Amino acid sequence: VQLQASGGGLVQAGGSLRLSCAASGRRFSDYSVGWFRQGPGKEREIVAIISWSGGSTYYADSVKGRFTISRDNAKNTVYLQMSSLKPEDTAVYYCAADRVPLQSRVGGPLDGIEHWGKGTQVTVSS
Repeated sequence: VQLQASGGGLVQAGGSLRLSCAASGRRFSDYSVGWFRQGPGKEREIVAIISWSGGSTYYADSVKGRFTISRDNAKNTVYLQMSSLKPEDTAVYYCAADRVPLQSRVGGPLDGIEHWGKGTQVTVSS
């Protein structure tokens, strides 16, 4: 699976952005997909995860109630709708996919996740 993230940009605090993660290659619907981010001087962290069917989601506490992850398997795309953005949301955002549920990664290392896309920069100005 090849992943391409898009939709990043510069936005003022309180604004919104929608990120897209487009997949090509193998059966996308077999994969759990997650959004991750890495801010300046910080480690990469989980933002949100969605199961292969879309029936199960996980959000980091820092984004609960503000971000929504969704997927359209017919379009091979996962979305991250980000609202009420804060300057601390500034980071490079990556999407990743794995046939092992990504929820198993919560609280642990991110090594070995099968597929990563290139990141897209999100900058939130105050």
